[in-house]
Amino acid sequence: MGSIEREQKAPQVPEDSPISIPIIDFLKWTSRSSDERAAVAKELADACHNVGFVFIVNHGVTPELLEGAFGWSKRLFDLKTEEKMLAPHPDGPTVHRGYSWPGLEKVSQVISSDFEVGEKLRVITDCKESYEIGSEENDEQPNVWLPDEVFPGFRKFMTDFYWECSRASREILTAIGTGMGLKDPEFMLKFHSGHNNQLRLLHYPPIPAAQLENESSARMPAHSDWGSITMLFQDDCGGLEVENQRVPGQFVKVTPIKNAIVMNIGDLLMRLFKVNTSSSYTSSCGRSLHRYGTYDESEILDTIFQQMTKLLLPQYFSRSGWHSAVETLSQEPPRGDSPEVPLLAHLNTNHQW
Repeated sequence: MGSIEREQKAPQVPEDSPISIPIIDFLKWTSRSSDERAAVAKELADACHNVGFVFIVNHGVTPELLEGAFGWSKRLFDLKTEEKMLAPHPDGPTVHRGYSWPGLEKVSQVISSDFEVGEKLRVITDCKESYEIGSEENDEQPNVWLPDEVFPGFRKFMTDFYWECSRASREILTAIGTGMGLKDPEFMLKFHSGHNNQLRLLHYPPIPAAQLENESSARMPAHSDWGSITMLFQDDCGGLEVENQRVPGQFVKVTPIKNAIVMNIGDLLMRLFKVNTSSSYTSSCGRSLHRYGTYDESEILDTIFQQMTKLLLPQYFSRSGWHSAVETLSQEPPRGDSPEVPLLAHLNTNHQW
């Protein structure tokens, strides 16, 4: 892993939380002691099994780099709309790159190919804007960059940040594989080159609080992520909530921990666990809401209500990539009763553009 300049102490989750989101000190993963590495790997795998979400501190992405990422993100969303629109999200649901304006994307946990169902979901607008970045070597998902004369330095910084997050993700995947007891702990790395990752810069602009109360608008509705794992960095505004696996429909506030990763497993990794281990793992739902506490209905939420730098991690696509069903990630041939998962269709029905 990369150098870690300062060790971050792992704070405690409030005891009154209905569920406790585990905090994993990943510094132990860099230890020469096989016992310490095995212990932190088991903690991580247990957290994926029991909660689905976990805080990871001392992950190797430096505080300075994260500060830079949030700074660039803020400057990006502070640009004029006409400037951001110089790098528009391509039409359709296939290529996820560039700038998405408020209302373009609609997220839900409803999975349906019915057009009318999708249109009904869009009645409630998702009030957020985002910018998607991927590998420069992914020809199926070409990046859409702002011109350098409009936003000099952005492309280079985010490209470097993308690959630093990819490095951290590979360490986390190896640790999960170790904790799962895979014969080859690095097995999953064979399918996670980094070129199918997605880096998302996400911003929630101000809207009247009453629109959230009467549900005429939303931030990020409850949904699971469809990939392997998601790494998320929060600022101090909060807003993220995760579902209690033991009590469906009950959501728990995720109090931000400075510089920590909020990591959760996605639908693809859930399927891997289901087919190849004796334990069941669930890709828990998460959502983003308004800030907590009381407020007047006329109040306008802060401009920087919540900014998150979010990395959707690698997917393994069989043979022809995006247009294929995803094969089971298995060290052994998949069982005959293990159906293929049309992952792109799944993405396109619960994430609409």
